[in-house]
Amino acid sequence: MEPNHCLADQAAVSALVQAGIARVVIGIRHPLQHLRGKAVRALRSEGLLVDVLGEDLQCKTVEEGLKSCLLVNAPLLYRASCRVPFSVLKYAMTLDGKIAASSGHASWISSKKSRTRVFDMRGRSDAVIVGGNTVRRDNPRLTARHGGGHLPQRIVLSKSLDLPEVANLWDVTEVSTLVATQRGAKRSFQKYLASKGVEVVEFEILNPKVVMEYLYDRGCLSVLWECGGTLAASAISSGVIHKVHAFVAPKIIGGKNAPSPVGELGMVEMSQALELIDVHYEQVGPDMLVSGFLQPVPDLTPVIPSVDETSAIDPTVSPFEASIIFFYKTWDPYGAFSNFSLHPIQLPDENGNYYSWPSVEHYYQAHKFVGLGDPVAKNCLEEIKNSKSPEEAARIGRRMQRQHPDLVRPDWESVKIDVMYRALKCKFSTYPNLTSMLLSTAGSVLVEASPHDLFWGGGREGEGLNYLGRLLMQLRSEFLSDSAQNADDRSLRPDEIKVQKLP
Repeated sequence: MEPNHCLADQAAVSALVQAGIARVVIGIRHPLQHLRGKAVRALRSEGLLVDVLGEDLQCKTVEEGLKSCLLVNAPLLYRASCRVPFSVLKYAMTLDGKIAASSGHASWISSKKSRTRVFDMRGRSDAVIVGGNTVRRDNPRLTARHGGGHLPQRIVLSKSLDLPEVANLWDVTEVSTLVATQRGAKRSFQKYLASKGVEVVEFEILNPKVVMEYLYDRGCLSVLWECGGTLAASAISSGVIHKVHAFVAPKIIGGKNAPSPVGELGMVEMSQALELIDVHYEQVGPDMLVSGFLQPVPDLTPVIPSVDETSAIDPTVSPFEASIIFFYKTWDPYGAFSNFSLHPIQLPDENGNYYSWPSVEHYYQAHKFVGLGDPVAKNCLEEIKNSKSPEEAARIGRRMQRQHPDLVRPDWESVKIDVMYRALKCKFSTYPNLTSMLLSTAGSVLVEASPHDLFWGGGREGEGLNYLGRLLMQLRSEFLSDSAQNADDRSLRPDEIKVQKLP
């Protein structure tokens, strides 16, 4: 896929140019409107030969290559096209189509190798969804269990909140849980879940479509559905399931009332059956994994023009017209403003030595434990410094803060804003492109659009404090003031400069 190339991040194109690459073949243009075509034009302006599959190159082999590019980039393509996260329905069933015995017992239908494959699927997802029946019947943990790396958020859909008080999903020490329910459902149980650290979100009418739209707003890219047949049927009927992974075990259990993987869809003739596209068969241990898409992978190349192309057609169109500018995920136009963006910064570590922090979030999370002599706190600080991504750094820091609040530096609440400001100032002072992008927002309110962070973010309905947006606006004001001062200094006549006094 065409690499990112925007005002704040030109690293990919610069790296290719500096490496002396002479020719670049791009599988597909970037699906996001504010990035599409920019890297192609930038590379060509540097004298590189750039070919785009299906545009500059066309043949049978190219068609196969283009299809592979669409498949591997499916999550981002679906998100850009459908404005919902890429959703995968996963289930395991017996050879006679049952996901449990008539008694409800389901451990284990698939083999250990198949279950390991599911852990990998979870590790590549932003969230895992189940319904209330699965919580009551199976009491799942829904962890990745692969010894580290990304852990998806667990999400439970329940209209009535008829859920057990004791459940593995209410333990949020390792990974968070969100319960989506209908407005007004069991207020007392909502308070109970909140006391356990579980986030509860109410919807006027709870259905898979509105939940997916909500998760889209939260920045989710890929969601794995591991629900029972009733919720699976509802999700399919709502049109939010894009791909299916079915593990078929060579077992027969029978049972007239034994549940099946997909409930009632209202179909009465076989001609109405939904057919999978791009079906793939793979043997996993003794099981057969059947995978396929319920909807064609969208090819956004011909339908999404870039901002530059739109402006060329209508010069009055500007991408920065809004008085409020939101940023959250890296695929947002202003995603580089996020404390999770991968812009390394040079700042002192706990020993006072300058250290290259991979991101602002690494620096921020580590400083929760700076200056503490406890070996557990020191070990956590080292884990954060060595974590492979800002998301992992955040997970480590937040988990330690929840599990051992006594190990967080006692002045943290009073200094955390200063810590974040110091890291942001270093980041925006280090990268001129970021400075330019920040200055380009002059006159606009900056809002960190996280719907669940009520301190650094704006919250779901604007109820958050938005301290990250505030700090960025403070930095912008300082940079603008510095620019004005430098302009004034340059405008002084030589005789005026001579009489200037040193402070």
